[in-house]
Amino acid sequence: MKYSEKKTELAEVGNEIQQFWKENKVFEKSVDSREGKPTFTFYEGPPSANGTPGIHHVMGRTVKDIFCRFKTMQGFQVKRKGGWDTHGLPVELQVEKELGITKEDIGKKITVEQYNQKCREAVMKYKSQWDDLTVKMGYWVDLDHPYITFDNNYIESVWYLLKEFYKKDLLYKGYTIQPYSPAAGTGLSSHELNQPGTYKDVRDTSAVAQFKLAESSKPKAEGLFKVTKKELDQTFFIAWTTTPWTLPSNSALAVGENIDYVLVSTFNPYTFLPIHVILAKALVGKYFSEKAKDLSLEEYNGGDKLIPFKIVGEVKGKDLVGIEYEQLMPYLQPDVPAFRVIAGDFVSTEDGTGIVHIAPTFGADDARVAKQAGIPSIVTKDDRGNEFPLVDKRGKFTKEVTDFAGEYVKEAYLTDEEKEIERKKQGRDKYLSVDERISIKLKEANRAF
Repeated sequence: MKYSEKKTELAEVGNEIQQFWKENKVFEKSVDSREGKPTFTFYEGPPSANGTPGIHHVMGRTVKDIFCRFKTMQGFQVKRKGGWDTHGLPVELQVEKELGITKEDIGKKITVEQYNQKCREAVMKYKSQWDDLTVKMGYWVDLDHPYITFDNNYIESVWYLLKEFYKKDLLYKGYTIQPYSPAAGTGLSSHELNQPGTYKDVRDTSAVAQFKLAESSKPKAEGLFKVTKKELDQTFFIAWTTTPWTLPSNSALAVGENIDYVLVSTFNPYTFLPIHVILAKALVGKYFSEKAKDLSLEEYNGGDKLIPFKIVGEVKGKDLVGIEYEQLMPYLQPDVPAFRVIAGDFVSTEDGTGIVHIAPTFGADDARVAKQAGIPSIVTKDDRGNEFPLVDKRGKFTKEVTDFAGEYVKEAYLTDEEKEIERKKQGRDKYLSVDERISIKLKEANRAF
């Protein structure tokens, strides 16, 4: 068998096919020739033209195209409307970077109208590249009459649909936990959280807080652990957190219903006071040295390197559910009763203490289990009754958190100059973050383990 010496030029073949489709209006005919047939309607999940297309867009569009062509072959009329997503944080950040401004400068260094116009220009910056790719890959979609999300017709159609939902009583007010950027002044999508460079290892302050057993729950605890009421005078649930700044918003503690928990008699490592702590049995070794197991509690002297301990009781997590404790940082109280142990299906013994501090305004799992258990969030309210967490949209504590009011909850939000100002206010040799100072406050109050 002889092979042709002429090689097949795939790019040339592609161009010929494209020319044939264009001259004979093949795509248009595939739609028009099926007028009156059952419809299969397709709207392009709109890309944003403020960035260049990549191979992953080719892959995604290929899948879309396959279904549209398949439904066409089945006899359906498949109208395919292209679109452009022109709303969103990436566009705003791109414009702000190009202009050298921040959100605070809008309305000052640049008018809202000028800012919007710059965003409109930026969002279509690479439209020609997208159009070129669309044609070259043979993706059949109507690009001549696209829907554009900044267009008033599109915006009004969204408001119309919302109105229809409202008229049918399908809208309600509720709360969800969303990632939020104080720097950008907006919520963040899962897509934005998966951008390159979003996650990195950082060194942070963590704390193991002590939540004191409430007087009202001592009788139940006596029966569970089989100890005397006197032994429960200084009894605490201990919970580890990597976000001490959320502790003023604590309103529950979560345990695993099938996890074994123990009551341990010991001493606080900072105040040296005698205490009992409750934690998961499997994690005792993380907080107590095996070398101190046989040491006498009576012979302990404050400051001894080894702190003696003794396990005096054991229960299942489900038995702890409903037990109440005292509010850890009582800056603001909720309208309905809180501060009790609840069940959490996410609680494990892989790390921490096997007891999870619950702040419903700052964690998705926290909000879910708190709602299921009827636990309220600790929130402040404005004159109209709207509820807000104890951290505002700039990432600062609200006035209710008196010891730290107006301060950024994370050190990363401060410039070096702002840290120096805060250091002087603190009267310290070095700046201490809010997390560090909350930890110190708890240690001094016999509320940190």
